[in-house]
Amino acid sequence: MNAGWPVELHEGDVVLRPIRARDQREWQEVSRRNRDWLRRWEATVPPGPAGLAAGPRPTYRQMVRYLRGEASAGRMLPFVVLYRGRLVGQLTVGGITWGSMCSANVGYWIDEAVAGRGIMPAAVALSVDHCFRTLGLHRIEVCIRPENSPSRRVVEKLGFRSEGMRPRYLHIDGDWRDHLVFALTAEEVPEGMLNRWRSLSSGRRPRN
Repeated sequence: MNAGWPVELHEGDVVLRPIRARDQREWQEVSRRNRDWLRRWEATVPPGPAGLAAGPRPTYRQMVRYLRGEASAGRMLPFVVLYRGRLVGQLTVGGITWGSMCSANVGYWIDEAVAGRGIMPAAVALSVDHCFRTLGLHRIEVCIRPENSPSRRVVEKLGFRSEGMRPRYLHIDGDWRDHLVFALTAEEVPEGMLNRWRSLSSGRRPRN
């Protein structure tokens, strides 16, 4: 079981909380309205052997059941992002690995209508602090397509370290796509990621 789950994380108007089955109407409305904004960055399933087509996309409820099962097993933290009480996106901490690695990856998307307001940097900062300080993970990684400038700005604002390119790393929007790798270890943010973001967003230099 995941000792750090379920959890609700807050920073001003930004809240991370577990995704729920009853979020379906609101989640689908936001997803539908942002279809063109998000399609270029959405994961897809490659064709099977001999070019066989991939199966149908899971329904919302199937997705939630899968995410909740992974969370219960300690492999994932599936959050929705709320801004002023309204669902505006999703953030998932996935690939949680223990043992000698103690690492995870973070993926996220946000409603275009509220992009650029500092919501996602705050959400990522909340999740990183939870992973490092509550779960005890050591490394967080974010993989982003080079063309995805808005997503890159999030990790660059927060001071993630660039680790280079992974060629044809994930199947996105119907093909294998290159991804840039950004990462942080717990030692690189001794002040806490949220404190770093607060300092950056207020124009102060973060203290080490």
